[in-house]
Parts: sequence; C-alpha cells; structure tokens
Amino acid sequence: MSPDLPQRRLRRGFATAWRQLPFFVWLIALWMLLWGQFTWLAFLTGLAAAIVVTRVFRLPPVELSGRVNLWWGLVFVVEFLLAVVRGSLTVAWQVLDFRRQPGAAIIAAQLVTDDDLIMTHTAVTASLIPGSLIVDTDRDRRILYLHVIGVRDDADVEKQRASVHHWEERIVRAVGSHAQLQAMRNAAPHGTVDRGGAR
Repeated sequence: MSPDLPQRRLRRGFATAWRQLPFFVWLIALWMLLWGQFTWLAFLTGLAAAIVVTRVFRLPPVELSGRVNLWWGLVFVVEFLLAVVRGSLTVAWQVLDFRRQPGAAIIAAQLVTDDDLIMTHTAVTASLIPGSLIVDTDRDRRILYLHVIGVRDDADVEKQRASVHHWEERIVRAVGSHAQLQAMRNAAPHGTVDRGGAR
C-alpha cells in the first residue's frame, strides 16, 4: 500500500465534508425554522437530526455546486425573515377581516433551474412563508403547485407566482452553480419561463 494513501483518503474525506457543509448547515437551519425556535436546544437537536439524515440513512450524496455567495445568502435570510413577518401579519388581517373572504387558489409555478436541491429549497421556502403551502410537485416539468390564500384575481395569481420565482432566483444567487445563475439571467429579461397557470 502506498504510504501516502491514508493522506489522500483523509484529504478526499475533508473535501467531501467541505462540499457537504452548506447542506448540513441548511438542515440545521431548516430544523430550527420548522420548530420556530432559535435556541441552543433547537440547534443541538437540529445537529443531531442532520447527523442522522446524512450519516445513518445511506442516501446518495447530494451534489452541491461548490459555489457559495455569502452576500446573497445574507440577502436571502433577511428577505425571508421579512417575508415571514409580513406573511404572518397579512394572514392575521385576512382572518380578522370579516367583510370579505380572502380567496384561495392552487397556483402552478414553473422553475427555471433543473436541479433537485434548488427545487427543494424553493419549495420549502415558499411553504414556510404564511399564506402559501406546497401541495404537489412535477419534477419532470419543474413545476411547483402551491395552495395560497389572499387570491382574488389574475393579478394576485401572478404576484404569488412571481414570489416563487423570486425565491428561486435568490437561492440560485446564494448557492447555485454558474450555469444555473446564467440560466436565471437569460430567462428573466426575455420572459422565456413558462409561468404555468392556476387550477
């Protein structure tokens, strides 16, 4: 056996762990968001859950882009927290406004990128914002189906659909590959994305 084989294995292990680190951190953050608690207990239980998911269950490794933009990651986090607060206030007002029903619809939003991880992140983000919930996905056609409240006309439908595309764009800017980022840039100005429809 080559004397430097253990060192190569160690370096390869560190490289794999480094590439998986953003996914590991995302699992912990997702756990804390789902519980609605940002405490040490939530962090530690999220850490344990992330270890179980990534080590105990022998799933295929998630292929990450290897690109992380901290600025756009911060922008995503700030915008997401603001959207959660705004969504909570909006839903509360809709519940308390007895003059009219808020209205609801199932909306289809087709994503630009063809990546399971980006699609999952976008779906989770949309579901965590009060007022919208992912009810189905079409992986082959890259379509997310959302149940949203507060929809009264076509303008509201387009607003909700644009929100999904906005989150996809923010996630791609933060952790997407250069090819995915270029695809987002190409789709945005020309309107090449099939916006789907409401059901």
